[in-house]
Amino acid sequence: MADVANWFHELAGQLKQTPLLHWIGVICGVIQVLLAKANKVLLYPFGIASILITVYVLYEAGLYAEILLNGYYLVMSIYGWVHWVARQDQPQVVAAYSKRTDWYITLLIVAIGFPVLYFALIHFTDSTVPAWDAWVSATAWAGMWLLAQRKIENWIWLNISNAFAIPLLAYKGLHLYALLTLFLFVVAIFGYIDWKRIIRRQRVEGRMDV
Repeated sequence: MADVANWFHELAGQLKQTPLLHWIGVICGVIQVLLAKANKVLLYPFGIASILITVYVLYEAGLYAEILLNGYYLVMSIYGWVHWVARQDQPQVVAAYSKRTDWYITLLIVAIGFPVLYFALIHFTDSTVPAWDAWVSATAWAGMWLLAQRKIENWIWLNISNAFAIPLLAYKGLHLYALLTLFLFVVAIFGYIDWKRIIRRQRVEGRMDV
């Protein structure tokens, strides 16, 4: 028990020393994921703000694949936002289960992304966690692509990434971001449940045929 108390005391001290910019980035990230869970388009501007701050934080920590991941997040967030707004005169973008083609693309993203990132980290950076960093990023790439497509499996892939990202961020001393990722992990579970409910309602309303 003493060890646990000491760990929480140390964590509290580290959080107190966390720069304000980190807190702003984390708060924007929390708002973004809650809006994503509710399937609201405002998730994108908050997500973009969080991404831009997080890139700076990750650069300081030397997590280079995570920086590339956030660059990908930025592109996919802009794409998702534009895709959603372009349909403003049409029915709301609906959530759906992935089809076979979606699964092929998702697995391809991971199968290509992981070795490419691992190779780049080993040969072009001073990363101390190349495999760990590459895996977190590759699986998150897959999840973010599915989120932009409004596929429910995005929550599964994002949580695979989150499960590995939590200890990675803690190992790098980014405890606030580790706690944020733990929060995102829990929210993603409820996001999956909520999206199942949304899909079921859409089927009853006849808004989808899958």
